[in-house]
Amino acid sequence: MSYIRLEDVTRRFGAITAVDRLNLSISRGECFSLLGPSGCGKTTTLRMLAGFEDLDEGEIHVGDRLLSSKKSGYYLPPEKRDFGMVFQAFAVWPHLSVYENVAFPLRVRKTPAAELDKRVREALSHTNLTDAAKASPADLSGGGKQRVALARALAINPDVMLLDEPLSSLDPHLREEMRFEIKDLQRRFGFSIIYVTHDQSEAMALSDRVLVMRLGVAQQVDTPVNVYTRPANKFVFSFIGLSNFLDVEGDGTNFKTSRGGLPLPCAPPPELANGPSCLACRPSEVEFTGEEGLTGVVARKSFLGESIDYRISIGEQSLRVQKGRRSTGPEPGETCRLRFIRPLWYPAD
Repeated sequence: MSYIRLEDVTRRFGAITAVDRLNLSISRGECFSLLGPSGCGKTTTLRMLAGFEDLDEGEIHVGDRLLSSKKSGYYLPPEKRDFGMVFQAFAVWPHLSVYENVAFPLRVRKTPAAELDKRVREALSHTNLTDAAKASPADLSGGGKQRVALARALAINPDVMLLDEPLSSLDPHLREEMRFEIKDLQRRFGFSIIYVTHDQSEAMALSDRVLVMRLGVAQQVDTPVNVYTRPANKFVFSFIGLSNFLDVEGDGTNFKTSRGGLPLPCAPPPELANGPSCLACRPSEVEFTGEEGLTGVVARKSFLGESIDYRISIGEQSLRVQKGRRSTGPEPGETCRLRFIRPLWYPAD
């Protein structure tokens, strides 16, 4: 059942439309990620939810509460929305102890002392900060500071937690550790998460569903598996995971690569069979074959630890192929044949 609803939400900055008629329905307890390149509108969407930005059009509802409505002239300020918020830059105060950082939003709400102490200690316990309660955040690592920010957001018992690229300033190992801690907290407390990130692996690991945005427009809303395996368009395919694109020409019967004229071992769908089209594939979904297949020459072979990455020249174009580190394959300079396991097709640009 829909809990958070954005209806035709639009935000403009002068002549630029940052978010364009966005419609979303997010369930209670769902972890929902906003994913896209810089400037796509994901942070602006989060700021409108938080109340830091007003709308130019549309409405935002949470449960039976109206938060913002341009046509009704209604706007609920951020402090009355009761959302937990975790920022990219931690936003912890170095002059306050860890305990006082977590207690701050409760003091602003004039929470009674006994209730405040109980909530702060519970939040510190759930984020493994009990032993650091009296410490200064300046003495903590980046991960420790981010736990302080999480504890502070948890202390108000939010129904909705808004996270704006909260792990981007952490090192890769700590980032992976923290993303699972966030997911564990969400399962424990049952709050909804709206998570802004440009990191695909974070979105895939954390999310029940993902919204992919481009230039303020929703491109696809779906599960991580479907966004990866059934992308709605060429942009989604290119943004999620590693991607290859090969320009192809056809006359309805014969198909060959553009700028090289090499015969293809597969055909586009009928609607793209006459004229130029684009074959899309993942590097992990290309196989080296024997006699039959697309002819290429190995331009580069790189050992990446768990995989071997090949750059294959196809006439004037190129493809990446990735295989497990124990697999055998051609060497640089050698001719090879390629077969596409699950190609997708798009109109030519």
